[in-house]
Amino acid sequence: MSSITDLSNHPLTQAQHRIHQDLLTALDAFSIPEPLKSAVHHAVMLGGKRVRPALSYATAALKPNQNQAAVRRAAVAIEFIHCYSLAHDDLPCMDNDQLRRGQPTCHVAFGEDTALLAGDILQSMAFEILGSRLFDQGPAVDAAIVLKQMQILATASSKMVNGQVLDLQAEGKQIDQHALENIHRNKTGALISAAIMMAAVTIFEGTDLAIPKLREFAQAIGLAFQVQDDILDIISDTEVLGKTAGKDQQVEKSTYPALMGLDQAQAYAKDLHEQALAALAYFEPAQAEELLAITQFLLHRKS
Repeated sequence: MSSITDLSNHPLTQAQHRIHQDLLTALDAFSIPEPLKSAVHHAVMLGGKRVRPALSYATAALKPNQNQAAVRRAAVAIEFIHCYSLAHDDLPCMDNDQLRRGQPTCHVAFGEDTALLAGDILQSMAFEILGSRLFDQGPAVDAAIVLKQMQILATASSKMVNGQVLDLQAEGKQIDQHALENIHRNKTGALISAAIMMAAVTIFEGTDLAIPKLREFAQAIGLAFQVQDDILDIISDTEVLGKTAGKDQQVEKSTYPALMGLDQAQAYAKDLHEQALAALAYFEPAQAEELLAITQFLLHRKS
């Protein structure tokens, strides 16, 4: 496994290279008028960690098969949904953020109306990509697998929006840990889980014990990702984060450090990562090497 300090050959770095060209190829498959086209490219191509596509690739690596095109489409689709959610989340009516990935947010660069439409079309494009034959080099992927992927992504997208509503409602209020986890298992965890499960259905039958083990892993890592985000908002800075640090405290968001204190939140993030690793123990270490490396990175990340 690559070390945390050396990311040159890390699965996350490899995934960033892999997804970059596929995102460009997918974007070029659509005819979009200006300035919407530029806004969509801005929302998608400004970088980012690409954690969700990386998790799709790493899950597929558990059992390499002939459905690589379906995994590539899933990786693009989940990133399109994620980028749409960020474009909308940054809007003045939501979090009113000025920076994303170290660059002006979509509405700052292109206006609120165009940023709103960029998010709208990215959501539609994600499902078009899943149902296409983009990246196919052989026989078409079984339609039942594509349908499962669409169902997983649609459910996760709805959960994400539900989580955003609950998040907005919780601002300026004191809520308990159960309510906070309900927010983030939906707002953040659902898409992370979908990235894993959309790849899982291409390689495992529904009756395989690997499916519930991966679901258990996905739920733990998805929540851990959000806990770490909450922590980084306090201990990191704007330059490192690529977005405004301290924003959660400014708008009185409900966060794990606010609920349980910074030290306890950090301990909880570690505990969630241990749960994720326990679920991965079902698989042979050589099979799960990429997922293990990404899990370790997420615990120690600085942005």
